[in-house]
Amino acid sequence: MASRMHAAVVEQFGKPLVFQEWAIPTPSPGQILVKTEACGVCHTDLHAAHGDWPLKPTLPFIPGHEGIGRVAAVGAGVTIVKEGDRVGVPWLYSACGHCEHCLSAWETVCGEAQFGGYTKNGGFAEYILADPDYVAHIPDGLSPREAAPLICAGITTYKGIKEADVRPGEWIVISGAGGLGHLGIQYAKVMGLQVCAVDIDDGKLAHATRLGADLVVNAKTAGAVEAVRKGTGGGAHGVLITAPSLGAFRQGIGMARKRGTCVLVGLPPGEFPVPLFDVVANCLTIRGSFVGTREDMAEALAFAADGKVKADIEVQPLSAINSVFDRLEHGDVPSRVVLEFEST
Repeated sequence: MASRMHAAVVEQFGKPLVFQEWAIPTPSPGQILVKTEACGVCHTDLHAAHGDWPLKPTLPFIPGHEGIGRVAAVGAGVTIVKEGDRVGVPWLYSACGHCEHCLSAWETVCGEAQFGGYTKNGGFAEYILADPDYVAHIPDGLSPREAAPLICAGITTYKGIKEADVRPGEWIVISGAGGLGHLGIQYAKVMGLQVCAVDIDDGKLAHATRLGADLVVNAKTAGAVEAVRKGTGGGAHGVLITAPSLGAFRQGIGMARKRGTCVLVGLPPGEFPVPLFDVVANCLTIRGSFVGTREDMAEALAFAADGKVKADIEVQPLSAINSVFDRLEHGDVPSRVVLEFEST
């Protein structure tokens, strides 16, 4: 095995990533080394590279939390995976395993959680260190490029729909029909829901219809909230807001029916003003949802392995990451970009 690897590195927040050669890491006891085959690009990677959030990564670091690859080496004591297994290294890189949250299958909010491509180096590199207890196990029949978006965008939307507490036959609004939303529409239809897709882009709404959305509404049109309420017979039972837009958050509350649940997964910067009278008088639930657990991951991947959910992907080389980031910043990415690595 070579001793050096290519990586795209954040050296300064807000600056283009720098292409460097790093030493290939050696797995310590309890760790594994994954040879990257593909890695999806997520809006979170852009936030990480810009240092947008209160808890910033330590510079320099390698972003990427949708890395898929084969286990190239295992550290001492590792038995849960073996060399040659195909795994994903997701956003939830690891957790403590023994706090109240971990013990109740809520490891995503563990106070000691580590995050791939953020507090731990991620998949914009030819090799990734990983914790074998927290990797995604990629089913046979799913290619690396197909699996990459599912271990973040897929699990995030799937878990968000579960958190919306909607039953088959009920309405869910998917606000934002892009990288996350186009997967959310598919998961919601497989789960037996009626789907209203909301976006500001008519092209994305047309695609939402092709994916099975029962109703589409352009959020920029006058009366968008009323159109949703009318089309769903009084508002949606659940609203999933994937768009990184405060306007989408404000609209989403209005699109929920009485006793409905509004689930937030988009992360725009800023505060979220809530119409308190509406929330109280209509008995609304507002709930944050943060990626998903290992069980959610297995379920989300199983739907895709059965051919029921498929990410729209655009394949690019690692060398294109700065132009991909620029396009992502300007809303010019209609699907999910996946960086594909040369197999050697």
